[in-house]
Amino acid sequence: MIVDLPDTTTSAISKALVKIREEGGAVALGRVLTLVIATTLGDEEEAIEAANDASREHPMRVIVLSRRPEPAADEQARIDAQIRVGGDAGASEVVVLRAYGPAATDEEGLVMSLLLPDAPVVVWWPREAPEVPSESALGRIAQRRITDAAEHPDPVKALATLGRTYKPGDTDFAWTRLTLWRAQLAAVLDQPPYEPVDRIAVTGSSDSPSTELLAAWLRLQLDAPVELMTTDARGSTGIHGVVLSRASGDIRLEREQPGIATLVQPNQPSHDISLPRRSLRDCLAEELRRLDPDDLFGEVVQKGLALLEAPAPGAGSGER
Repeated sequence: MIVDLPDTTTSAISKALVKIREEGGAVALGRVLTLVIATTLGDEEEAIEAANDASREHPMRVIVLSRRPEPAADEQARIDAQIRVGGDAGASEVVVLRAYGPAATDEEGLVMSLLLPDAPVVVWWPREAPEVPSESALGRIAQRRITDAAEHPDPVKALATLGRTYKPGDTDFAWTRLTLWRAQLAAVLDQPPYEPVDRIAVTGSSDSPSTELLAAWLRLQLDAPVELMTTDARGSTGIHGVVLSRASGDIRLEREQPGIATLVQPNQPSHDISLPRRSLRDCLAEELRRLDPDDLFGEVVQKGLALLEAPAPGAGSGER
């Protein structure tokens, strides 16, 4: 069911939610959190679809705050709202707030009265995020703050900024997209021979912040020099492959075709592994599984990225 509330107020929206629950049986009981999505006008639906899918695992209230990046000076203050419940909202209830003019400037005031009581708050910026998420109007009220460096005009610069401004509770989908890569590499290194890694090579497209984070994670965890090689972003995007060099030979995990990576190890037959690019729904659902700070991400984004700029002794200079 979809209920439109043009030119409305947050008080009227709250009353409409109560009425919908009383008349239709949709209840907030069992909702485990409030997800606030901060986006721009016209870009709401992809994020809402991902949230609806993720809500089947994490029942929640979704508040979508949509506004112009730069409101016109003469634009009249107005809030157009839409409430979606039932089949139109997955296992969540969705409140879409399209704010115009001066009404769009008070982000915290727009969402505060709509938050579920006594429930954690997660804020997600699907496009460009504030320079310091934790100090933004929405970031201050959230336990977790999700950004996506890949949507920034300069993804690598966005990661560097996040490293300088990181506060516990921050995370980024560039990190979430690495889960399958990290799990596979960790599984390989848990097998004999248990030799130290002497050198690491990571390749990926120049516009892939996940490639940068993977290199930083490996540098931090394995304490070995990393050669980070990037290719033209107009070619294949994302991470292309990793080579771990040990005394017994090289371990290669390379994705040369979409969704499939080839693992090559010394004295073992090579085999293909499913390594698909993760969808927005998968990334969001994973981040909502934990509402405490991701300490490892904090270490990688603060310390690991810095180590890439100052390689371990004996490291060659990788192509940046």
